[in-house]
Amino acid sequence: MADKEQEVADELEAAGQELAELKQENKALTRGLESRDATITSLEQAVAKKDIEMETLRQSLADAESRLNETVSALAQAVASYKALVVESNPEMLPELVTGDTIDAVNESLGNARTLIDRVKQGMEEEASQTRVPAGAPQRSPLDLSSLSPREKIQYAVGGFSSGNR
Repeated sequence: MADKEQEVADELEAAGQELAELKQENKALTRGLESRDATITSLEQAVAKKDIEMETLRQSLADAESRLNETVSALAQAVASYKALVVESNPEMLPELVTGDTIDAVNESLGNARTLIDRVKQGMEEEASQTRVPAGAPQRSPLDLSSLSPREKIQYAVGGFSSGNR
């Protein structure tokens, strides 16, 4: 029986040691879980802060897009007004020649239109100079009296000369 008691005592001691080891392992795991819980809590707080920052940035983006749309609209109105002013200040120009959606494009089309108008004017002036017609009646040239006889010359001077008396 002593052997059995010894075996039971040994088993009991082994079970006690195993229990002590399991308790230590349990404490280590509990500490690990507590550490992980703290890390999770910290990360959840960081995520919450980031969510707030993202929402703030989304709102800022929406505000910026709204201001951008207003600015684009104002720019379009300004360009349209500028285009109308350019057409109004250049009455010799057809409004269809002034185009563009930006001030630079309007200025470029204005330059192109002026170049076109200058070319047309130059072409018209060249054509007009080639077909120049003097204004009014032609100058009167004196009658050539050298071929007339003395009697005809006297008659011409008295004023009785006509083409039928010749």
